[in-house]
Amino acid sequence: MTHGADASDAAAPIRTVAAVIRDRAGRVLLVRKHGSAPFIQPGGKREPGEEALATLARELEEELGVRLLAGSAVRLGEFEDAAVNEPGRRVRAEAFAVAVEGEPRPQAEIAELAWVAPGPPFPVPVAPLSAGHILPALAGRALPGPPGRPA
Repeated sequence: MTHGADASDAAAPIRTVAAVIRDRAGRVLLVRKHGSAPFIQPGGKREPGEEALATLARELEEELGVRLLAGSAVRLGEFEDAAVNEPGRRVRAEAFAVAVEGEPRPQAEIAELAWVAPGPPFPVPVAPLSAGHILPALAGRALPGPPGRPA
């Protein structure tokens, strides 16, 4: 009966944790993976038993070489849409606005970074989850900015 379990696993959304990182100009950081066209929020899949912010800290270090600043995370919500890197699947992300230490740079599976205004029109192709859900959740929210940013 493992076939039934496999089918239900394939139908379940891919669970991820996503970061919204802003610069001093108020732009947000998006990333593009190697072999993919759309830009997405930095972040990734949880390891078994891993807490959301632990996942985010690990992924930001692996993908961008930055350190999540303790206590900076503001939960924006949980959002679901079509997965851009896994056709036919959906992705559900728990999203946090965060501040980081260090200068983000593409590493591991990340091919390119883009700093964009948090609303359309976007200068790069943006995944539906980011464009339609995560970035709109920023509107009217008091969020963490980069270190050294005046309050």
